[in-house]
Amino acid sequence: MKRVLVGGLHHESNSFNPIVAGEKDFTVFHGEEIFENIRDNDSASGIITTLQEAGCEVVPTVFARAVPNGEVDREFYLSLKKEILDRAIAAHKEKPLDAITLSLHGSMRIKDFGEAEGPLLEELRAAFPDLPIYSALDMHTTMTQKMHDNCDGFVGYKFAPHTDCTETGIHAAEMTLKKLQEGIDGTSSWVRVPILIAGEQSATSTQPMITLIQALREVEKRQGVMAASYLMGFPWADSSDGTVSVHVVTEGDQNLADDTAKELAELIWNKREEFTFITEALAPKDALEKAIKSSQSGIKPFYISDSGDNPTAGASSDNTEFLKVILECKEMKKLKKPMIYGGFYDPLATKACAGKVGETVELEIGASFDTLSSTPVKVTGTVIAYYPGWTKNKYPKGDLAVVRTHNVDIILAEQHVGFTDPVMYSDLGLQPEDADIIVCKLGYLTPGHEKLAAGSVLALTVGNTNEKLENIDYQQVRRPVFPLDREFAYDVEDNLMHKGSAL
Repeated sequence: MKRVLVGGLHHESNSFNPIVAGEKDFTVFHGEEIFENIRDNDSASGIITTLQEAGCEVVPTVFARAVPNGEVDREFYLSLKKEILDRAIAAHKEKPLDAITLSLHGSMRIKDFGEAEGPLLEELRAAFPDLPIYSALDMHTTMTQKMHDNCDGFVGYKFAPHTDCTETGIHAAEMTLKKLQEGIDGTSSWVRVPILIAGEQSATSTQPMITLIQALREVEKRQGVMAASYLMGFPWADSSDGTVSVHVVTEGDQNLADDTAKELAELIWNKREEFTFITEALAPKDALEKAIKSSQSGIKPFYISDSGDNPTAGASSDNTEFLKVILECKEMKKLKKPMIYGGFYDPLATKACAGKVGETVELEIGASFDTLSSTPVKVTGTVIAYYPGWTKNKYPKGDLAVVRTHNVDIILAEQHVGFTDPVMYSDLGLQPEDADIIVCKLGYLTPGHEKLAAGSVLALTVGNTNEKLENIDYQQVRRPVFPLDREFAYDVEDNLMHKGSAL
């Protein structure tokens, strides 16, 4: 029976968010705990079940996951990395391992340290120089030289929103099995493409991503190609590695890998001007005006994405500038039902509502973390709901509260959570299906919200996930890069990154 070591680190780290994500923000499964937490739409679960079904002995290490946030605490990360290495070395001494298959994000960054995935892979490779190493990745991976040098092959998600996480884990496991069952080595190629792009301009339900993902699928049908991925990068991390990348894995054929990766790189480069927002994008006041008019004409619930403060892309989720626009809008009183606003990460304001359902409270909301582009808002309102210990997908539990003021139901969260599913609103008794307007701190709508929305608009609000990338004060990103720069030549051959090459 082949023994395959598994582990995972998942966090999208926004370097513009001052919050440092630590142990309290993560869900961590140690060793065999992961077997008790197999779940839907999860790359780690796809890896584990595929390997087990193939008759492998799965040797677990550590799986750590958190909602996107600021960069991760250095000591906490180092402890996770050490535990993975220690468990791996101990397992190998007990009985030799045959392979390693990981579930990684690809854009996890550590405060005062740098990238997370590359150093982990580097240490695993040093400890196990002869073992095949494969990994599933998020579509928004920022590929680095250390990652490329120390892994036999990666495969990224092909859907955004990411509904194919399990399938991607299966794909990574199948590459591992190619080696274990057929003796086929993976050979990979990486090409940098100097583009920064926000996820809201690269949803896979619209062009040009429809064409690009179809190209990946056609490439993967070719003889000798194991995997092909567009890794779209993460624009809200100021890093010299920050770009789109192409990664291709073949059955031991470097020329095929290189040629295929260059072909795919040329394709996305030639489509760089085609990336646009998948929904109408407006200034905050214009977005609110459109939502009010639309809901009054019967298009409801009408959604507004507070895109500049999107916690699922690592924003602090406490920017109040759009809330100020809403509270100052006289038309709000004409809504038949209160607007639902999800929501604000504010532990103090949340806890101030505990035990006070039905009572009037005075609160100061927001801007505890994002103090550069936001200031707190003082409100007087009624606490209409309180939910202790709310959680989803086994993330850390935290209380939720709802405060009604100026015809707005404001959701407050004790934990840094994503407002990704209307189930949260239903749990709080808000009946989102009957709302006139719903505001979410999101970019593109996730499937649950999209199913519910009769119409939507993306508000170009300020915050740690500013959608206007040209307005971000990048210090580390290598130039030239589109769209910060537009008139420059791109030579795909010069951006073919070889193993061990220097950036």
